[in-house]
Amino acid sequence: MARMIHFAFSIIALHFCGDLMHFVLSSPQQVRISLSGTNHMRITWTTSYNYSTPAIVCYGTSPQNYTSSSKGSTKTYNYVMYTSGYIHDVVIGPLNPNTLYYYRCGSKRRQPAFSFKTPPALFPIKFAVAGDLGQTKKTSSTLKRVSKSNYDVFILPGDLSYANRRQNKWDKFGVLVEPLASQRPWMVTQGNHEIETIPKIHKRRFTSYNSRWLMPYKESGSPSNLFYSFEVAGVHVIMLGSYAKFGVESIQYRWLKADLEKVDRKRTPWLVVVVHAPWYNSNAAHQGEDAALGMKSVMEDVIYGARVDVVFAGHVHVYERFVSLFLFFFSVQYS
Repeated sequence: MARMIHFAFSIIALHFCGDLMHFVLSSPQQVRISLSGTNHMRITWTTSYNYSTPAIVCYGTSPQNYTSSSKGSTKTYNYVMYTSGYIHDVVIGPLNPNTLYYYRCGSKRRQPAFSFKTPPALFPIKFAVAGDLGQTKKTSSTLKRVSKSNYDVFILPGDLSYANRRQNKWDKFGVLVEPLASQRPWMVTQGNHEIETIPKIHKRRFTSYNSRWLMPYKESGSPSNLFYSFEVAGVHVIMLGSYAKFGVESIQYRWLKADLEKVDRKRTPWLVVVVHAPWYNSNAAHQGEDAALGMKSVMEDVIYGARVDVVFAGHVHVYERFVSLFLFFFSVQYS
């Protein structure tokens, strides 16, 4: 009799451990959100295990009262000897502006709950802009300052994780930024540290970046995740790819001109451009690079002609800003 009780206890314990392991491996990690067209939000997260973990997000305006749900897609990617976790991607909406939403990643009720606030429909709107984040003590202090700023949208002009081919650092970066990236939309573009090619071993550029950080390129008519645009609260933001082809015959150049032609300054009176490599830079670092000067020589006329208001960049690890510039001359006034 004692043996039978012990055996039954063992079965129960194994069943409990199995459920616990499944819960841990299927729990959402690296949760982040980004704008995805008009009044929609993209939710992205990773799980270590795909057993009974559909790409579904339940959401609503009251805690634990999810009145809506949306389904999406799941994928993995390979990089040399590394295979990623399961990356889930779901677009939810339509959503109301300036509203607090609660959401859950996955269909299990016991999964942790998250929340985010949608940006306002009209001015004022607050952007937080910080490039070249990496994973250092300075990263933590920067994120603390950002979290205190009560921003609506975060813009990251490239160089996200500084993984530099070490794929587990992408996972660590996702965990590091989750407390902020799960609450406000993060809009990013690529930098040189996202290229991650290895001669003769891995020739495809931006494998990790494109797999993990999907931006609304299709919604903006772009053929590539490396450059896109979005509109929010009266601002049209163009995210360019410093390390994608940018010559006058390139797809990016043609897309930029087409995107600018669609801008309605009555609806979006502010026009912003984001690049990684700065076109103007007085610092000793990163001088004379083609990603900066080459792109500038091709695109500066275009964005000047479109009367772009502000250009943000990263790459150089100091803060610097200029008054209006065009062809290296200061104080340019639009006619």
